[in-house]
Amino acid sequence: MGSGPTFAKVGHQILELVVSCGMCRRNAGFTLIELLVVIAIIAILAGILFPVFARAKAAAKKVACISNLKQIGSAIGLYMEDSDDLFPYAIDAIDKVHPEIWDDFPDFKAKIPYMPLISEVVQPYIKSKDVFHCPSDDGTDTVDDHPWIDFKTAPTMFATYGSSYFFRTEIAFKIFSQTQFRLPADINVLFDAAGHWHGDGGRVHLNDGGYTYYNKVLGFRYNTLYGDLHVKSDTFDQLRQAWDTTLE
Repeated sequence: MGSGPTFAKVGHQILELVVSCGMCRRNAGFTLIELLVVIAIIAILAGILFPVFARAKAAAKKVACISNLKQIGSAIGLYMEDSDDLFPYAIDAIDKVHPEIWDDFPDFKAKIPYMPLISEVVQPYIKSKDVFHCPSDDGTDTVDDHPWIDFKTAPTMFATYGSSYFFRTEIAFKIFSQTQFRLPADINVLFDAAGHWHGDGGRVHLNDGGYTYYNKVLGFRYNTLYGDLHVKSDTFDQLRQAWDTTLE
């Protein structure tokens, strides 16, 4: 990003030179060549600066998302103070829409119809529902680590279900408190529902497989709230490692 202003300054100086040359000649306007030079300079500068602006905008959205998760973490902390140190007894959108993902745990699955969404439970402890909206959320087609599950949300996941984030619902099913975690700093609690929001590679489509799928997820990033309520940006593999860390 540091090279952007330098190129802009040089381009501005060149443009001034072209303009001054045109004004030096009496009764003469710009020649076609001079106009083409100006257009070329503008095109070059646009090609240099637009990606810089795009990266800056993406970085700002990432910072806002991290801020959201920190606020949600604080709200969860307040909830726990009122609830014997227990994490919210709640589910997320994927549990609600596809409870069959818990077929191997019938006791957990049976609870889902009677449990509220995590955003609904935490709502009394936050200032605005928009805290659950990741600014980079542009919807999903499926679930990143389960590309065979149809999970289309448009225009955003927040607009569809009131939250851009997934919850590690196992924590709620097992009625866990923070002090019960064996490694609280390694347990994912809440995280971006899609890694393409903050990463490269493009969204995962239904039944993406092989090289196409792995080439995408390698560039993914997820802002993640952990069990000790700190937030960090994870790669796909780092989030999978958090999932593989047992609660107790």
